[in-house]
Amino acid sequence: MAKQTFEKAIKKLELIVQQLESGEQPLEEAVKKFEEGVKLSKFCSEKLDETEKRITILLKDQMGNVFEKPFISESESEDG
Repeated sequence: MAKQTFEKAIKKLELIVQQLESGEQPLEEAVKKFEEGVKLSKFCSEKLDETEKRITILLKDQMGNVFEKPFISESESEDG
């Protein structure tokens, strides 16, 4: 089995949402898809939490103090 990545999980989750929103699947199949979606959502959430912790570690200064800088996207910086 291929290793699950955040990107693959998100794509699969998006597909499941589309399938469930279509309402074309039998109830039992929809429940299975929903269960799979919950697992994928949990996996993605855990990956985001891990990434946030890694970023926090990277933002520590030499004294061990964590500093925060707001993320400003390129489109926001062009507006202001």
